[in-house]
Amino acid sequence: MKGNIVVGQSGGPTAVINSSVAGVYAAAKKLGVKKIYGMVHGIEGFLEDKMIDLAEYLDDETGIELLKRTPSAFLGSCRFKMPQIEGHEDVYEKVFEIMEKHDIECLFYAGGNDSMDTVKMLSDYAAAHNKPQRFMGVPKTIDNDLPVTDHCPGYGSAAKYIATSIKEIIRDNASFGAKKPTICIVEIMGRNAGWLTAAAALAKGDDCEGCDAIYLPEKVFDIDKFMADVKELAAKKSSVVIAVSEGVHVADGRYVCELGKEVAVDAFGHKQMSGTAVMLADKIAAETGLKTRAIEFSTLQRAATHLASLTDINEAFQVGHDAVMAAEEGKTGMMITLDRNGDDPYQCGTSAFDIHAIANVERKVPDEWITADGKGLTEGYEKYARPLIMGELQPLYVNGTPRHLVRK
Repeated sequence: MKGNIVVGQSGGPTAVINSSVAGVYAAAKKLGVKKIYGMVHGIEGFLEDKMIDLAEYLDDETGIELLKRTPSAFLGSCRFKMPQIEGHEDVYEKVFEIMEKHDIECLFYAGGNDSMDTVKMLSDYAAAHNKPQRFMGVPKTIDNDLPVTDHCPGYGSAAKYIATSIKEIIRDNASFGAKKPTICIVEIMGRNAGWLTAAAALAKGDDCEGCDAIYLPEKVFDIDKFMADVKELAAKKSSVVIAVSEGVHVADGRYVCELGKEVAVDAFGHKQMSGTAVMLADKIAAETGLKTRAIEFSTLQRAATHLASLTDINEAFQVGHDAVMAAEEGKTGMMITLDRNGDDPYQCGTSAFDIHAIANVERKVPDEWITADGKGLTEGYEKYARPLIMGELQPLYVNGTPRHLVRK
């Protein structure tokens, strides 16, 4: 590449999305790219010509290492939906106008399903109008729902946080051994795909009995059956911990969290999920008189860089790095995928795959990894997920708290 490049971040942040930016930067510097820009708040900010020069922050090894340990989206994210090309050519021309203004020949976009759609539409527009600029997708999502790739950067760290927190909640909930059982409902992110909630299964081990039940959105949620299960568990033990996806839904398609109330909708038409644990805990308390507790991990599960998986950090860096190397080879309209090559020991490589097979396609937890009763995960899931949460990268502590790299 003879010109400059730009990298952006989009959608919900992860604990390791900044490691992908570090990977893009490191590879571009190695190739001698003149200037490496960072979009401020994704493609939405780019359309307003808002960028920074990443060299100001990452010009030495300390900056890159600090970026790897910084949560959320260092560059700033967005949930901006690019319009359909037909009738909105001016929006697309604006993107290319800004790229030409700054001599940017390749745009790298780190994100999930909706972000990959942005990469697809920009590369399609470039191809249709004989424009030389290239566009590469860098996978990112704690939801782990992008197709083709074995798994998504961001998932391993979120899964590590979930498994660790569930273990701690189980210990806490069992502390008192009260005569009246305590039912704890833990709500975990996941609208239609239950990958994050499945990670609760990783809490189980020789020092932890694990969750009493795990409910994923891949299976219809029967509230009456759920209540019967809770009563049966409460009759046998004093501490009950249940993990439930925020996106569990009843037979008619309604999410449990929206029963009896209105929910907000974002720019992509996605319903804003929250309140499933509270709704279920309140119902249990009202119908049984049992003590209940509702816990919602919310953004904590995607922001906990202090508990990030080293495997996840390294792979996030690798997909950013390899996206640049693929662009150097002339590739465009593609996303870097993680390709598992072995489990014992765990090995994973990368490749570049056509964005058209990835954008707007959602991958769910396979049926064979969900137990027959619909309340747990099989050993097949654990074999898949356990390697992704391995290893740690210690934060750089200053005055007792982790140090972060902050944009000026």
